[in-house]
Amino acid sequence: MSEVLVRAERDYVVEVGSDWLISLKNACENRQRVALIISDAFKERFSDLELGNCEVFTFAIGDGEAGKSSETLLKVWSWLGAAGFTRSDLIVGIGGGAVTDFAGFAAATWLRGLDWIAIPTTVAGAVDAAIGGKTAINSDYGKNLIGSFHSPIKVVIDLNWLTTLSDRDFAAGLAEVVKAGFIADGEILNLLRGKDIQAVRSNPVLVQELIERSVKVKAEVVSIDFKESFAREALNYGHTLGHAVELDANYSLRHGECVSIGMAFIAQLQLDLGLISQDLADDHIKILSDLDLPTTYKRVSWSKLMAHMAVDKKSRGKTLRFVTISEIGKTERLENPDPQVLYSAFEKVSS
Repeated sequence: MSEVLVRAERDYVVEVGSDWLISLKNACENRQRVALIISDAFKERFSDLELGNCEVFTFAIGDGEAGKSSETLLKVWSWLGAAGFTRSDLIVGIGGGAVTDFAGFAAATWLRGLDWIAIPTTVAGAVDAAIGGKTAINSDYGKNLIGSFHSPIKVVIDLNWLTTLSDRDFAAGLAEVVKAGFIADGEILNLLRGKDIQAVRSNPVLVQELIERSVKVKAEVVSIDFKESFAREALNYGHTLGHAVELDANYSLRHGECVSIGMAFIAQLQLDLGLISQDLADDHIKILSDLDLPTTYKRVSWSKLMAHMAVDKKSRGKTLRFVTISEIGKTERLENPDPQVLYSAFEKVSS
């Protein structure tokens, strides 16, 4: 096991390679109650979980982004109230990024902030959603528009969870790993070049290194800029269009698949604007495609995508902002590019 320190509104560690149950039992030793927020898919697995003398309450939410709704949050608030949860109790999110996003926001809003622990069970959750203290639910107008900054007291990444994932879900999570490579750690890209999803999954040593490196990238950025004043925006490389695609597809695509499309788009846009070389643009497409990640989206959705991007969290007033890179590991910002240039770049990665 290794530990990565995150410095935010409080310091906490991300445990990579630990046993989630042992870690959770240790965290519950001096707690009276713990609320496990899990996805519906885990209901049977956690129906009889015991954590010493700590009373365990389990609440299952809908799988994926559908569970991150205000209606579900109202039910959880009522459930926490009926169970008598106080500020000395604990909330734990066990699942993918949607579950840890939701659990963190429930913890942030009940009694103005309960301690919580994230136990991600997916690659995307492990390297991105569970780390950094950004908690949220979705709005009809976009993903994660209702949220707060509320860091967990610990993140536990048990790599055994990742063996249960489908190839599609594993690959989708790797999109966030690829992103970390382009914005900060070029060695991640070196480790991935020329490999398909099976070559990655069959090498547990490689998987752990990719997870550790990606966690360190996020921890370093978050520690510099907890509330996304500027530096933390770098973590949204590929996400401006990616979030718009996610909403347009009604969450039928995985988050990482949408980010992959977003990175393909921003690579093309940067190439068209002369911000990066052809080789670097091609590098995006080759690495993503080798991992069976999508790099195109339907052309007819462009007007809707533009509307969705207008309310992206990185926008400032009427200023549409994109995270860009000038080279691997060096991020910049692009504001209000010509709409025709945007469409021209999208045409080249659309179908």
